[in-house]
Amino acid sequence: MSREANVNRTTKETDISLKLGIDGKGTSHIDTGIGFFDHMLEGFSKHGFFDLNVKVNGDLHVDCHHTVEDTGIVLGDAIKKAIGDKKGIRRYGSCILPMDETLVLCAIDLSGRPYLVFDGEFTTDRVGYLDTEMIKEFFYAISYSAGMNLHIKVLSGTNNHHIIEGMFKAFARALDEATGYDERITGILSTKGSL
Repeated sequence: MSREANVNRTTKETDISLKLGIDGKGTSHIDTGIGFFDHMLEGFSKHGFFDLNVKVNGDLHVDCHHTVEDTGIVLGDAIKKAIGDKKGIRRYGSCILPMDETLVLCAIDLSGRPYLVFDGEFTTDRVGYLDTEMIKEFFYAISYSAGMNLHIKVLSGTNNHHIIEGMFKAFARALDEATGYDERITGILSTKGSL
């Protein structure tokens, strides 16, 4: 069974259409109006083997806040819908990802309980037209919308581009592992019997 989700969300600030395929090949068509953000979402798709189509019309004349945060909300909702009842999935995923001088750790628990721990700092206000303070907001929105426990920690790094890209790629790899199936798991990986 194909694990896919289509999510549309329209407010006075953003109009978002997103399609996610968990069991994909890493193909993407991204248009958020923010070039560097598009690049990060393309990397997420490619390195997690997720098929991802995203179209966002946001109030970029104000700033990038609503576009980035709302995209996180919609992506988190799509992840939650696409993985469904979570039967047979590993639930946990982690990755320590190097990118040049940068090393980023990401760990995920698809527990149904949202929580974000974000340990990373930036030395510039922007990379391209993406405000660096929005990176935490993006991952916060995903964690709460998807109902996942998400830890992101920068172990080393000085280049802001590399740090952000490392975060997105590590997140992709960890999510790919967490959503993957394990033949030893016959139901839900929890002593509670549900997640």
